[in-house]
Amino acid sequence: MSASPSEIVVLGAGVAGLTTAFEARQQFPAAHITVVAKYLPGFTSPTEYVSPWAGANWHSFEKERNQFAEYDAVSFAKFIQIAAKTPESGVKSLPMRVVYDHEEARQKPLWYGDVVGGIKEAPKHVLPAGAVMALDMDSFMINTVAYLQWLQTQLLKANVKFIRRTCNHIQTLMQDFPNAKVFFNCTGLGARHLGGVEDEAVYPTKGQTILIAEPKKPLERMYISSSAAWPAGEFAHVFPRPLGGGVIIGGVRRDNDWTAEPDMELAERIKQRCCALAPELGKPEELQILSHNVGLRPSRKGGARVELEKRNGNFLIHNYGASGAGYQSSWGMAAHAVDLVKNQLTARSKL
Repeated sequence: MSASPSEIVVLGAGVAGLTTAFEARQQFPAAHITVVAKYLPGFTSPTEYVSPWAGANWHSFEKERNQFAEYDAVSFAKFIQIAAKTPESGVKSLPMRVVYDHEEARQKPLWYGDVVGGIKEAPKHVLPAGAVMALDMDSFMINTVAYLQWLQTQLLKANVKFIRRTCNHIQTLMQDFPNAKVFFNCTGLGARHLGGVEDEAVYPTKGQTILIAEPKKPLERMYISSSAAWPAGEFAHVFPRPLGGGVIIGGVRRDNDWTAEPDMELAERIKQRCCALAPELGKPEELQILSHNVGLRPSRKGGARVELEKRNGNFLIHNYGASGAGYQSSWGMAAHAVDLVKNQLTARSKL
């Protein structure tokens, strides 16, 4: 096998699959690349195609600079380029304020301070009721609907082929593409049930948000807050999406919850918390609600899986399980996934 594969197949067209295909095209410009997926940008499913439901922004969940933090750091640098060069992508630089009801954030500097260009404490007079402190930093807001379609458009321009097809077993995929030797598994939550993979470490983390109309005066920043007084897994965020995408407010993380229906009592709590967090939204009862959204994040015990295995003479590279970090880690995970096979092919070509 040469150092450059002649054909590559990517299974899955969520943010992980599209970004992986993009990275593969960059690293292997001569390869025939096909993305196979049941759902493509423009379609939605709360349980099977959740990328459109994401917030989405960049705010690392990692407490220290581990491998997952490196994925986030790589992605931040990439989003800087995308926002600057292609604003039509739906990626926009935007300040973010993270509000705390405790002083723990003062005790240990956040590892990503250098990545985002510095973190400052917000003045006390801007804090909402009950807040002890808040941190201001630069970040990115992503209109997920626009961004997914932008990614697909870039891939189509780069001669990447798309096929809508259900795949129930990884071996079937390999049989359908006998000339391909490199397969990327970017099936997210589907990896739990995909034949030949059946990763029992994968589980859903239910998220719920509300899409509301933009206020007459545009929001100048994103907001995130949590409180020990709120039920476990509940938090508040206010994310104004660029390119006329409205404002996403949320949210919740409920592990192992497979239900696709919105919790309307939670929706009321979301409205109350987010209006308190961002008074510029107005009163909860005055919000213009466009949709209630539910998506099952693809979580995984032990963290995301970016791993290469050899299967029947082929390379199968897994890239899934990022949970709520799907967008903010996407470029780092994709680069790692593609590097894994690139290193294998380079080693083989030297033999």
